[in-house]
Amino acid sequence: MPISKNKIKYIRSLEQKKTRREEGVFVAEGPKLTGDLLGHFHCRYLAATAKWMEVHPLVQADEKEVASPDELQRASLLKTPQDVIAVFEQRKEQVDASVTATQLCLALDDVQDPGNLGTIIRIADWFGIEHIFCSFGTADVYNPKVVQATMGALARVHVHYLSLKELIGSLKNIPVYGTFLDGTNIYTQSLSETGLIVMGNEGNGITPEVRSLINRKLFIPNYPTGKETSESLNVAVATAITCAEFRRRFIAP
Repeated sequence: MPISKNKIKYIRSLEQKKTRREEGVFVAEGPKLTGDLLGHFHCRYLAATAKWMEVHPLVQADEKEVASPDELQRASLLKTPQDVIAVFEQRKEQVDASVTATQLCLALDDVQDPGNLGTIIRIADWFGIEHIFCSFGTADVYNPKVVQATMGALARVHVHYLSLKELIGSLKNIPVYGTFLDGTNIYTQSLSETGLIVMGNEGNGITPEVRSLINRKLFIPNYPTGKETSESLNVAVATAITCAEFRRRFIAP
């Protein structure tokens, strides 16, 4: 039985944040991404080619349908549709700021580009960072572009939305790092194995109200020192460099 027009319309409507929020779901596409999320998120609906279904006969979903490539193309939110598309329930995250005392965590202050957010989640996963705290101005983690960019890391990284000012203000004796042009060279600064690393907006950096609460300001130097270079780094690239340096310090020899 082909996918109904209503079902295709429903899947495509989930490109809108308002609809995703009302329904409490999000869309994922492609064999790897879908496979990574299955088991971590409850799957309400899954449509795939007959070949994919044959290879994955035990996949768990409230509703499953075999679909033709043409049907998947009409339902897809991607430029290049793949063999499977799934609708998952959003995860109900419990915010616990105390994890900053025992783990290294990230905070994103109005990171608005979906691709950057998805890449940062993937970076966090690579460096074993399990929690990301996002300001309300940060892109929606369930935006299809974000979900695709995570490459499945969303299964292991927990993303929380809250007031960063209130979060950081509630932390006691916790190191809070941020990257600034007037900070201390990250390669000479003392770093801790736990705490919070704040990364800012693509164009404006960290907001003044959050900046005032950061107690350890870092700077990623260019090379060679003093040479004229690009004005700044992409926030996802800066996040990768920063996380790599933190982890490098504490890798057992």
